[in-house]
Formats: sequence, C-alpha cells, structure tokens
Amino acid sequence: MKRPTELEQEKKEQNHLTKTMELLTTNNVWMMLCAALVFFMHLGFSFLEIGLTRQKNTINILFKNFFIITVGLIAYCLIGFNLMYPGDFNIIGGNGILGFAGFGLDANVASDLSYNEGYTYWTDFLFQGMFAATAGTIISGAVAERIKINSFMLIVLLYITIVYPIVGSWQWGSGFLYSLTEDVGFYDFAGSTLVHSVGGWGALVIIYLLGARKGKFDESGNPLAIPGSNIPLSAAGVLILWLGWFGFNGGSVLSADPANTSLVLVTTCLAAAAGGLGAALFSGLLYKNLDITMFMNGVLGGLVGITAGADQMGPTEAIIIGIIGGVIVVLGVALLDKCKLDDPVGAIPVHLFAGIWGTLAVGIFGASASFDQFMVQLASVGIVGLFCVICTFIIVLIVKAFIGLRVSEEEESRGLDIAEHGTGAYGDFSIR
Repeated sequence: MKRPTELEQEKKEQNHLTKTMELLTTNNVWMMLCAALVFFMHLGFSFLEIGLTRQKNTINILFKNFFIITVGLIAYCLIGFNLMYPGDFNIIGGNGILGFAGFGLDANVASDLSYNEGYTYWTDFLFQGMFAATAGTIISGAVAERIKINSFMLIVLLYITIVYPIVGSWQWGSGFLYSLTEDVGFYDFAGSTLVHSVGGWGALVIIYLLGARKGKFDESGNPLAIPGSNIPLSAAGVLILWLGWFGFNGGSVLSADPANTSLVLVTTCLAAAAGGLGAALFSGLLYKNLDITMFMNGVLGGLVGITAGADQMGPTEAIIIGIIGGVIVVLGVALLDKCKLDDPVGAIPVHLFAGIWGTLAVGIFGASASFDQFMVQLASVGIVGLFCVICTFIIVLIVKAFIGLRVSEEEESRGLDIAEHGTGAYGDFSIR
C-alpha cells in the first residue's frame, strides 16, 4: 500500500500534467487561429492587387496568388521548413550560415508533444508556411501587369523554397544573425526584414530587370497615372490585411500569453492607424490632394514598420513608428517614380522601405534600444539585402535567358488575362 506522501506526490504530478496539457491546448489553439488569420491575408493581398491594377489583368493576378499559397505550402513542406530550421548548420560549417535537416516533415518529431509548450510541430509548420507564402505575394504585386506567368511561377518557387528559408534560418533558426556580436543579436520579432524586406528586395531587383509598364512614363521620363480598376476592392483588401496582422504579429508571440499577446495587438493596431494618418496627411501637404491609395498603403507601412519590434514597444513608440512608416511610404513612391521604377501597388515602399525602417526602429525605441542594437540591426539589413539582391539577380537572369521575362507589347496591351489565360474576369464588361 502506498504511503500518503506518495499518493500526494502522484496527485501533484497528475495535476501538473493536466495543467501542462491545458496550457499547450490553449496556446496551440491560439496559434492555429493565427495561422488561419495569416492565410486570410492572402485574400487581402489579392483584393489589394486587383483593385490597384487594370481589370484586364484580374485573372492573372488571381492565378499568381493561388499559385503562391499552394506551391508555397508544398515547397515549404518538402524543403523550406527544414532549411529554415535545420538544427545543426551542417552544410557550411557550424557557424550558422547554411544547414538542412532533410526532406519533408518528420512524423516522429511531431508525435512528441513536448516539442514546444506553445504549439505542436504540425502547427509550427503551418504557421511558418503561411509566412513563407507572404514573401512571394509581395513580389506578385510589384511585377503585376507585364511579367510572363511561367517566369513568375519559376522565380517565386525558387525564392520561397531557397532564398526566404535561408535568410530566416539566420535569425529564427538560430543562425549567425541570432548572435551577430558577442553581446547583441539581430532582433526581428515577426519579420519586418525576414519576411517583408526579403520579399521587397526580390521585387526591387525584378522590376529593375523587367522594366516599367507601357504608358507608365512619358518620353521625358515623367510618371503618368495608371488608375486602378476597383479602389473599393483594394480598400477591402487593406482592411482584411489589417485584420490578418493580428495573426501575423499576435501569433509571433508563439503562445497565448495574455500580457505579451495583448501588448502586441495594441502596438500593431496603433502603428497601423498612425501609418495611415501619417501617409494621408503628408501626401496631402506634399501634393495638395487627399489620396486614398496613400492612406491605404500608409496603414500597411505602419503595420510592416511595427512588425520587427511589436513586443518591444509601448503605445506612444508604436504611434511614432507608424507615422514615420507612413511618411516613408509616400516618399518611397516618389523615389521609385524618380528612378523610373514601376511598382503598380506600392509593394516596395510598403514592404521594403517601411520594413527597413521598422527593423532599425528596434535599436531606437523600446526595450532593446541601444547604439549597439541599432548597429546590429543596420548590419543585418545590409547582409540580408545583399544576399537577396545577389540571389534574385542570379535567379531572374537564368529564367530570362531560358524562357524570357516579359510579355510582348501586344500581349500587355490586350491584357494578361487573354494573353496568358485565354479568358477575362468579367465576361459581360468591357476591358480597357
């Protein structure tokens, strides 16, 4: 017969196990909900891109976005996840540069519920897979209306499968950026650099090599407006993205911890609001016109800006970061026009320029702010940017050499829906 003390000990252990499972269940449910919200963001990206471009390219845009989420998940399952979280960096030394844990997901690891107190192995993959697809979606918007669909699919496949996971491994996979110096490591809470800037760098290189849409610049190089086909639809897309960001940043807490999660959601929301107002007011002062597209992209710029340090900032700091992010978006659009680079949806100002700002802001504001942290953030931005630019140049030039990059002028004029897909999106409406 067991002694009372033994029975008490067993009871304590059983209670501890029950509480542990309850905590895991709560955290995991929250993470699955966040994964669903990030998935929902792809509808927002689709709406935004469709609304800011011409209706003759709607099917093409939808096809690209469906391709990104489908091929992104499969490629991330087969290669990307284990490239991003390799454990040991076994390909290039043990210095955190390149590693690979093998092809496919590991059911044996997944069966161990002690994998993480915040989520299961399967939930981890699903949540991270949604992030991987987002990087490809950023590229889609910037290259809209003139890239060959086959070229786009191949470029995005390679980018999601190889480039994005390698960069992610350097920080989130505990690679060399995680401890860049002896005392300070690179910090990117939810991906201002590791997701948004990675996609933005790729987009910048591609639009440089691709060239502007026909009619975007006059003979003197001055930018000409090419109005979007459905601004209300793009507005719906922005609001969906704002909602999805609750999962994007909130899920990056990696648990349902009430204090951290609540703070992250508040800073995320405040930065979005401040970014929209900052962009709207600044563009109004600059151009004497209250531009709704600047307002919308300013919201997104604020969201991207806060993503690197959402858990490090207070409300006032989040507002400042958002305002500056919105202003950067407006200036970024002007800079691209001056450089004769055509980005139909403003993806590069939003994701690259605001992403860089948000990454640097971690060293200026919040709990981790210091000169050393700022310098590490700056160095990491440069390292990631250089790697992405080199990889994108290599990928795009190879694709261009073998299958070409851009559709013909005739196909562009007709619209990619007819040229690439043989059908239009609105059967009873004219195509302009």
